[in-house]
Amino acid sequence: MVLAVGLVGICLGGAAVFVKTTAVAGGGMPVMPIVTAVVFAAGVALARWSVAPDRRRSRLRVAGSRGPGWGDGPVGTAPGSPSAAGVEAVPEAAGLPEVGSEALDHSAVDADGFEHAVAALCARDGCPQVEVVGGAGDLGADVIATTAEGLRVVIQCKHYGEGNRVGSQDLQRFGGTCFAVHEADVAVVVTTSAFTAPAAEYAAACDIVCVDGDALAAWTESRTPPPWEAAAAVPAEAGAEAATGG
Repeated sequence: MVLAVGLVGICLGGAAVFVKTTAVAGGGMPVMPIVTAVVFAAGVALARWSVAPDRRRSRLRVAGSRGPGWGDGPVGTAPGSPSAAGVEAVPEAAGLPEVGSEALDHSAVDADGFEHAVAALCARDGCPQVEVVGGAGDLGADVIATTAEGLRVVIQCKHYGEGNRVGSQDLQRFGGTCFAVHEADVAVVVTTSAFTAPAAEYAAACDIVCVDGDALAAWTESRTPPPWEAAAAVPAEAGAEAATGG
């Protein structure tokens, strides 16, 4: 502001000297129009200078309100907003696998397909994490699932024909790894056939849940709870019977 006032003073002083010199010389130059033009130019310069700081301050306020990082991306993008080229598609939640008659139709699937059918049942009944791990070196685990409550369910799948029942040796091999190696909270053996009496006795002694062909059909049709819920219900029922003296 002080500089602007000084500039106007210099212009006016120069104009006064010009008028005096012209008057002394007695020339015929139009003095007043020239003086008017000089004064007008000085006024315009003063007006621009007085307005410019406000504009600069306004721009600074707007930039400051946007914060650091604004404008680093393409035009029209806010800070932290992904650009059109960098937008990552949000994956949709995977739908639960459909479970059809293939879990019951023994001839429709092979042993590998049966494992996937059992895994699909686990996913359908609320397990957020299900993995088919069967194969060479699986140490007895074909499907490992985690329930909504956080229980680790280790399942062995036996795709047997009707005349081939699951024996005690099968249960003993699974019993040696399901808890110690696979750290199961609930251990389950699912078969398309049935269990021998010694196998069922061993399973009961080791807290291994046995699901035979009939129980598998009921589970698939949602007529019974999943094996891990059934396993939790058995101790509760036993405790209730003990309390009532039954």
